[in-house]
Amino acid sequence: MDLRLLGYVVAIAEEGSVSGAARRLHLTQPTLSRQLRELERRLGVELFSREGRGLTPTAAGQALVRRATTVLAEAEGALEDVRLAAQGLTGRLTVAFAGSGINGPLGGALGRIRRELPRVDLRLAESFNDAEMSTGVLDGRFDIAVQRLPMRDARLATRAWWREPLTLFMPAGHPLAHSPEPAPLSTLGQIPLVIWPRDVSPRSYDEIIALCHHAGVVPKIGAEGRSAQTLLALAAAGFGAAVMSDSHRALRRVGVAARPLADTTTTLYLVWRAGDTNPLVERFREVLADLA
Repeated sequence: MDLRLLGYVVAIAEEGSVSGAARRLHLTQPTLSRQLRELERRLGVELFSREGRGLTPTAAGQALVRRATTVLAEAEGALEDVRLAAQGLTGRLTVAFAGSGINGPLGGALGRIRRELPRVDLRLAESFNDAEMSTGVLDGRFDIAVQRLPMRDARLATRAWWREPLTLFMPAGHPLAHSPEPAPLSTLGQIPLVIWPRDVSPRSYDEIIALCHHAGVVPKIGAEGRSAQTLLALAAAGFGAAVMSDSHRALRRVGVAARPLADTTTTLYLVWRAGDTNPLVERFREVLADLA
């Protein structure tokens, strides 16, 4: 049945007359009367009865009006969903993020996304592996990733989003922890390092080792840990210093002192599929760009 005809029936029922409904629908009265008679003929029932100068729905008419009202509302809702989806205001968005990122600006950014895009089904996936996040974007498991070391692949688009210093998180009682000045890179040779295992986060591991080589020092690995909390706990226990983004200060680990590492920065990147036309991905990037 044509949605237009359902709208005619509802309008006649609400106005109580063909003439009133015709004015509301911007139709001529003969046209609307003809459409009503044709519909009644097709259904084989009388939809309205005359009472005085008005029209009253019959039992069949009432049943049709109830169902038509629901159908028309659903149809309008579907159109609204389409419009919102085209504007990037509704739909499902799966965001992968590095565990370290959530301690900094990303947490606030995701909160803003929830407030500004309340109709979006926001799915979050935490990962400690940069390669896994980039691969997940490529194969469609994730729509966008917020990570530090994206894979180099022509099928991926990347944008630098947030930069912050790298920081040494060391035992609070260590002599190097007392200076208010940023620690020079040579400090990496003066204290053992607690570090990610290379099989867990190869690019993070390689980044730290490269800093040591740049400083001309040979790193001494004091211990390994598979999470930021473990690395901080190892630092507090005296195993050495962890090199992590400054935003890890938010974890406020007792027994750990934080000292920025001079002349270093780490960057959070937005990573998505090159050529992705999903307006929701575009809207997500716009919101995060505003924060940056």
